[in-house]
Amino acid sequence: MAKKGNRVQVIMECTEHKASGQPGTSRYVTTKNRKNTNERLELKKYNPILRRMTVHKEIK
Repeated sequence: MAKKGNRVQVIMECTEHKASGQPGTSRYVTTKNRKNTNERLELKKYNPILRRMTVHKEIK
């Protein structure tokens, strides 16, 4: 039987890259504890296309 828990996988997408209209996307996959963090995550991650740290928001 599958393990049931509060940890779920979420996809993080760059907000600055999406707004710029450039081709491609910067996405990261991470996990979060649904019990402790019920709102959407917002983290600073490295965007290799823009070559700098940008804000990535949870999309799923």
